[in-house]
Order: sequence, then C-alpha cells, then structure tokens
Amino acid sequence: MEKLENELSPDLTYHNAHHTRSVIAAAKNLAQTEGINDYDLQVLLTAALFHDAGFLHDHRNHEVLSCQFAEDHLPGFGYIEADIKQICSLIMATKLPQAPTNIMEEIICDADLHYLGTDHYFSISENLFNEYFKQGVVKNRADWRKKQIQFFGSHRYFTKTAVREYGEKKQENLRLLKREDIVIKKEHSVLATIQDIMTMVIGVVIAGFALKSFLVPNHFLDGGITGISLLLHELNNDFNLGLLILVCNLPFVIASYFSVGFRFARKTFFCVLLLAACLQWMPYPDLTTDNFMITSDKMLLSLFGGIFLGLGMGLAMRAGSALDGMEVLAIYTWKRTSFTITEIIFAINILIFTIAAFQFEVSKALYAVLTYLAATKTIDYVVEGIQAYTGVTIISSNSELIKQRLVNELGRGITVYKGQRGFLPGKFEISNDCDIIFTVITRLEMRKLKNLVYESDPKAFVFANTIKEASGGIIKRRHVH
Repeated sequence: MEKLENELSPDLTYHNAHHTRSVIAAAKNLAQTEGINDYDLQVLLTAALFHDAGFLHDHRNHEVLSCQFAEDHLPGFGYIEADIKQICSLIMATKLPQAPTNIMEEIICDADLHYLGTDHYFSISENLFNEYFKQGVVKNRADWRKKQIQFFGSHRYFTKTAVREYGEKKQENLRLLKREDIVIKKEHSVLATIQDIMTMVIGVVIAGFALKSFLVPNHFLDGGITGISLLLHELNNDFNLGLLILVCNLPFVIASYFSVGFRFARKTFFCVLLLAACLQWMPYPDLTTDNFMITSDKMLLSLFGGIFLGLGMGLAMRAGSALDGMEVLAIYTWKRTSFTITEIIFAINILIFTIAAFQFEVSKALYAVLTYLAATKTIDYVVEGIQAYTGVTIISSNSELIKQRLVNELGRGITVYKGQRGFLPGKFEISNDCDIIFTVITRLEMRKLKNLVYESDPKAFVFANTIKEASGGIIKRRHVH
C-alpha cells in the first residue's frame, strides 16, 4: 500500500491506492457473505491487494505485471507456490471482459467493479474518465458516455450477494446515464442549434442597435472589450468600430478555445463577426437626429443604451457564447492569480473609465459607468431570469410543521439536514438535535415563505443566499404570485 500511495502516477485518478482499498473492502464483504473460509479469504484479499500493482510500471497489460509483482514479493511473506499461482489466477480474472471460473474469481471480479452499483458511481466514473482521457482511451465525454452505456450492457455481477447488494442500484445508475445521454444529445440536436443561432442573431442585432443608436452618436463608452473599442473609436473616428470590436476580441476568442472550449470559441467568434457586420452595414436609426429624436436627456440615453446592450449580450450568453472578450480574459487571469473574476473585470473597467475621464471629461466617464451598470444588471436578468432563485435555510424547533407547509402550501421540494441547535453564550453545554431545512424558491416567493415560517415559529432562524443557476427537481414549476 505504501508503494501504491507514493509511487503511482498522479495521472492515475482511478487506478490508485483508494481504488485498491475499496476493492479489498468489497471483496471481504462479499467473501464473508458467500461463506468463504479464513484461508481462502486471506488468499483472496492478497489478490485484491496486488490486482493493480502492475500500474506501478505500466497501465498496459497491468494484470500480467501485477502477477509478476506478486511472484517477486509474496515468497518473502511466507506464501507458497500454490497460493501464489491461485493469486495470479484471481488477478487475471479481473481482466476485461471478465470470465471467472470459480467462486473466488467471481468475488474478486464483482469487488473490482462493485462501484457500478453504488451511490458513488458518477464521482468514481469521473475519475476513470479523466484517467482514460489522459491515456487517449476515450476522445471526449460523448465517446465516454457511449462506452459506459455499452459496458453496462455487457457487464453482470456473478455472486448472489453482489446481485442483491449492487444490482438494483446499478440499473438505476444506467437509467440516469442514459437519461443524461438523451439530454445532452437533445441539447446538441439540430433544433437546439437553430434556437441557439436565432438567439445569438437577435442578441447581436440588439447589441448593434445599442451601440449605433445610443452610445456612438452620443459619444458614450462602456466597460470591457466593447468599452476599449469605443474608446479607440472616440480617440480616432477614422477607425471603423465594427473592425475594432472584431480585432480587439479576436485574441480572447482564441484564448477561449484553450480556457473554455471549442464550441464556446466558435459561437463567440460567430457573434463578434456578426456584430462587426451589423455595425458596418445594418441601417440602425441615429437617435440624435430630428427624425428619430426620442429624448435629449443624456442620462436616459446612457441608461437605455446600457439596457439594450445588456439585453443583446445576455441573449448571446444564454446561447452559450459571448459578445465581449473581457470575461475570457478574466477567466484566463483568474487561473493564474489569487484575484477573483469579478475583481479582475472591475479593475480593468476602472482603468477604462479613468482613461476616459482624463482623455475626455469626467461626465463622459460617469455616463460610461452608468451604461456599464445598466448593461451588467440587464445581463443578470436575461441570463438568470427575473425569477432568480434563492436558497433558503431554516432552523426551527417546529420543523415538522414548517416542512409540511413548505411542501403542501408553497409547493416546493425540501432537503433536510440533521444538526444541532443551541450552544448559546452562558449555556454552551445545552443543545438539542434539530432538522435543518433547505429549499429553493424564486425571489417573488420570499415574502410568502417568511410569513409561512414565522406563523409556524416566530423564533425560527432563516437565512437566504442567491443561486446563480438551478435546474431539475420541481423548481421549474409555474407559480401564481
């Protein structure tokens, strides 16, 4: 175990010391339930200990290498030749596809793959995916899911104990795996692609309207790469704004390929290219001329310019792309520094607004801040929705009543944690068990939830936090407020 812990490659995220320990534990449980005698149990557990030792040398043909490792080391621990031969047979039985010939081989085969029928399947399989991806065994997650579904179909447990303990959960994991595969294929379907393209096109057109009709005619600026492009355009009107936005964003589109992924980079490039084309050729109205004059109030123009810009950028983000490379830059920098993404974006925008204040006038910088804030808040509403979700935690002595009312009256699902309450100043030794209730609601339901809780227990402790994204369960159910 010491060699497995210290000498295995860190790239072996699945075939490591933790896996060996879990196989030993599973083998012991199966053997005792199946009635294996103590001598055979010792042989079986030794085989489980050595079954992946070959990975210390190479992941290819590791079963053969594991047998060689056992043959080299076990004589020094009093194992006779017959024992070692049996141990090697047990190790070789784990080679895929499994074909055990006796109860001992059946037990070690079931122990080696017992995780398929446990609650930990998806976290363990993620480790195996990472390992196989680095070795080139699988090309991508789609290839991995396909291979996993095929493997589930061909695999079976051999012992009655494994069938009883792991069989039902294994089938449930297979159903979840197939459901995940269907959902992902649906997301990547032709219809989903068309919807994404339409959303991106609408977002780009709206963003172009904000730039050409509100910001550029009034010499307003914004934050991010768009703000830098507007700043360069203001410094020299000969620079084409569409071309500036394309050129300024291009390095970050390339960076997004490495930091985010190909699909995101492809969609982002499409959006930026389309925005440049819209700014160049689409006949947007100039709201500063008499024909289209809505208002001369600079604050309103700055505010609504930001709203329309945020609406366009938010729609692009909902389709899985970006109209501004600032977030890509922030993600790239965040991975290499101790600063958060928000801090990085904030610092860059402060620099843009400061340059605007010194280069032009302070009022222009202030309008830029207003435009940026309006755009940012609009993006939040578009991406998260007006009914942004809120996670609420409730600690109460009357938790049973609150649980019933949350489910039956508010129509929300709940999760219950077991905890302890008390530990007050001067009474630290006094505490009692309690249920900690967690639920997810929309912001529009917050007042109703508070009223419900405090009607049930005026002394209940309630705290809430914003959830950026939520899916599944019953949170999508439509409610009348």
